[in-house]
Amino acid sequence: MMNRREFLQMLAVAAASGMAIDSKQALAGNAPADFYDLPQFGNVSLMHMTDCHAQLLPIYFREPNVNIGIGSALGQPPHLVGEYLLKYYGIRPGTREAHAFTYLDFQAAARTYGKVGGFAHLKTLVDKVRASRPGSLLLDGGDTWQGSATALWTNAQDMVDACKLLGVNVMTGHWEFTYGAERVKHIVDHDFKNSIDFVAQNVTTNDFGDQVFKPYTMKVINGVHVAIIGQSFPYTPIANPRYMVPDWTFGIQDENMQKVVDEARAKGAQVVVVLSHNGMDVDIKMASRVTGIDAIFGGHTHDGVPQPYQVKNAKGTTLVTNAGSNGKFLGVMDFDVQGKKVVGWKYRLLPIFSNLIAPDAKMEAFINNVRAPFAAKLNEKLAVTEDLLYRRGNFNGTFDQLILDALMAVKGADAAFSPGFRWGTTLLPGDVITMDKLMDQTAITYPSTTLSEMTGATIKTIMEDVCDNLFNSDPYYQQGGDMVRVGGIQYTVNPNNKIGNRISNMTLKGKPVDASRKYKVAGWAPVGEGVTGTPIWDVVATYLRDIKVVKPRQLNMPKVVGIGKNPGYVI
Repeated sequence: MMNRREFLQMLAVAAASGMAIDSKQALAGNAPADFYDLPQFGNVSLMHMTDCHAQLLPIYFREPNVNIGIGSALGQPPHLVGEYLLKYYGIRPGTREAHAFTYLDFQAAARTYGKVGGFAHLKTLVDKVRASRPGSLLLDGGDTWQGSATALWTNAQDMVDACKLLGVNVMTGHWEFTYGAERVKHIVDHDFKNSIDFVAQNVTTNDFGDQVFKPYTMKVINGVHVAIIGQSFPYTPIANPRYMVPDWTFGIQDENMQKVVDEARAKGAQVVVVLSHNGMDVDIKMASRVTGIDAIFGGHTHDGVPQPYQVKNAKGTTLVTNAGSNGKFLGVMDFDVQGKKVVGWKYRLLPIFSNLIAPDAKMEAFINNVRAPFAAKLNEKLAVTEDLLYRRGNFNGTFDQLILDALMAVKGADAAFSPGFRWGTTLLPGDVITMDKLMDQTAITYPSTTLSEMTGATIKTIMEDVCDNLFNSDPYYQQGGDMVRVGGIQYTVNPNNKIGNRISNMTLKGKPVDASRKYKVAGWAPVGEGVTGTPIWDVVATYLRDIKVVKPRQLNMPKVVGIGKNPGYVI
């Protein structure tokens, strides 16, 4: 914890950099006493967390400065960054909320307001909300069991047990499936039995189309019947290895979703919500097509959206929310249900500032016990960073750049690809890069690195294909994360063009990339079965141990053209 002198020095530095930090509220002791007090409203309350990526401890997490919306998504949530987001939602610059929801003045604000998240702090807040809202439920949107060293090394058991202790009631999934179908089913059928409902209306068997999990669950809150329908990530077998879930099919499945909504209503549901891992653009389109859904609690795209986006459809309005990532936020939706229907609602997305919330003692002890056997390995000091290291944004982040540089150096490659993953915590200048922090960026069940010879034409085809996943004008064809991170090759991108014509002016070391020439390209996280290679964390650790200090480095960002003044793009 920072002492008063250090705090005042930080305020001086922040002020000199032009940051209007709200100094009266900066220290935990001077925080507004009612920051986490939610006035009661209505008779049905649902809490929502998503995409925590196995982060049990408080962390730093920088929001993106590049989240480009095209077509109908231009200038609409979630494609607003920085000051554009603040203006849209009426959030005052320089405040805690401004820091939580944007990248603005990130370093100074992070040092002032401290870390975010942590399951011990989240537990305290969940219990506080429950105390004021009897019968409230906690929904988990998935990407919960993956993203940390201990989650990987315990085969997800640490997160399974943490979520039970946290009090999760209903869950759906995405990265959970990368532990394999057998492991997922064992957890759902045994660990979650009589405690957590795992729901997914869009996961069925390949052969007969049988439901693998319950499509929905019906809960009674203060006498009101509430249906919670699950929607797992539709493109799991494409974005992640197919061989891990060989007998299951996913997909968006609007028709089936409508049937499930209608069935739930017919069985007496007065409130129908979807717990989704579609990504927000997909949820918005689904909300326009499927009727009878009161709200969609969304995940996957890691968007911290302060208020629901209201989508009109043939029979009413659906509220679409997205609750950020890494344990940084808790969404609280209150419904007023009268005469068997929702007549009013209130929503707040609560940033979890760790130094404003006392950690729950039982959860804190659990976390300490889980981490203890791995302490020596987790705490290995690999290097110190002089740069702000983050991963988030459509094209690249500084930690992504570090991974690319490590791949090229250790593998002896001309160029490198790193997946457009959105998960991964942030390190401030001066922080030690431990194995724990490296695993936050790399902990997956298919971590092999590769070195391949590819022609310039093949490289362009790969980049065009991934770019279409990100910028296809139809959200239903956006099949994964952000743009593949590219090392060694500079390029120009026009997001508004069609596939095959978005990527141009590709150069390597100042020379045009030759379509027929072969280049050595390093990569990691292959989705094909049977690929072997040194795990990515070992490659990056080797590089870090060698350089010892991570200096600020040039971020390999493409030249973006054809988007005009886009409120999702600030460089």
